[in-house]
Amino acid sequence: MDEQNLKNLTHWDERVDLAATFRWTARLNMHEAVANHFSLALNDDGTQFLINPNQRHFSRIKASDLLLLDANDPDVLNQPNAPDPTAWGLHGAIHRRCPHARCVMHVHSIYATVLACLQDSTLPPIDQNTATFYNRYVIDEQFGGLAFEDEGERCAAALSDPAKKVMIMGNHGVLILGDSVADTFNRLYYFERAAETYIKALQCGVPLRVLSDEVAEKTARELEDYPSQAECHLAELKAILDSETSDYAS
Repeated sequence: MDEQNLKNLTHWDERVDLAATFRWTARLNMHEAVANHFSLALNDDGTQFLINPNQRHFSRIKASDLLLLDANDPDVLNQPNAPDPTAWGLHGAIHRRCPHARCVMHVHSIYATVLACLQDSTLPPIDQNTATFYNRYVIDEQFGGLAFEDEGERCAAALSDPAKKVMIMGNHGVLILGDSVADTFNRLYYFERAAETYIKALQCGVPLRVLSDEVAEKTARELEDYPSQAECHLAELKAILDSETSDYAS
């Protein structure tokens, strides 16, 4: 796409930010082949949203590739450039039902998925990263197959509380919500790190040193109030991609 046509695309800065997170997620090996999906709401009620194109590898997604969909359009899957049906089922339902979910990232990253496969998928606060998510996630224990529309509606119904920014999707993976691309990707990154710490701690086979409820909540609030971390994180990732002359912002 030539430069003039690129400039005519709406929400260009948001497209660039989202494209950068696809590239970095692939670099961290938190993607899964040509599956998994990220979306970003654009209007006040969240029903207009960007999402990745169908069956495109995260490492190749560009800002201009992102689809602009309407969560209330019943004919989305009949269009020539239709999204993946499970992406539409899950993200369409969430953006239709949860206006607070401005950005939604769903992956089957290794450690988050291992956590989701445990009989008890609770993430105890055993360090700073795990404490970040103290009382800030929901566990979905009713996996019903691929996330077509009925399954997407069921998941969306469990995300009505704006304080719950993470869904540990039992037998499936993880779903992260946020206020912006930067906020959501930062949370995705740290949730995978937290899950990795916990899974590796379990492998030691010795009792865990779990933080008190008071300290865990205090830590979570302090991290929520930590200034500009998410924005700086994404800005640095974009700077690295730019230094490598990546085409993500095209």
